[in-house]
Amino acid sequence: MIDADGPGAIADVERVRGLLVDAARDARAMTYSELLLALGHRFTRPKMRALCRTLDAIDAAGEARGEPGLAVLVVRQSDSLPGQGWWIDTGVRDAYAGAWTGSEAATFVRQRQAAAFRYWQDRRGDDRTADPPPGTSPSVRSA
Repeated sequence: MIDADGPGAIADVERVRGLLVDAARDARAMTYSELLLALGHRFTRPKMRALCRTLDAIDAAGEARGEPGLAVLVVRQSDSLPGQGWWIDTGVRDAYAGAWTGSEAATFVRQRQAAAFRYWQDRRGDDRTADPPPGTSPSVRSA
């Protein structure tokens, strides 16, 4: 069992996924700071990196279920764009070759956010924390 208010909350895939599904249903992005605060933590770079590992796990499990990514909803406060790790993973997968900042990047992100918003708004009554696919874990280990 993960302590809901302890450092393990960052690695609680089900809890983080639930917060992101709620955000998607409300058609809103969250900053890294907002998401960490919702998990009971102040923003620090090590905590942000731990959170990114959880976001990777959430998106990998969601992709296996045919869901759009949720990590795209977590953005930097400075420019409302996801961080470097998201660009590396998503850019490679989606063959995105543009800059990670600026209007082209913002358009790319808005399109993926809109897909997540539509997907989860269309499933408002569904269980947002469906069982993960076989072979996946409900939490990741934070370092």
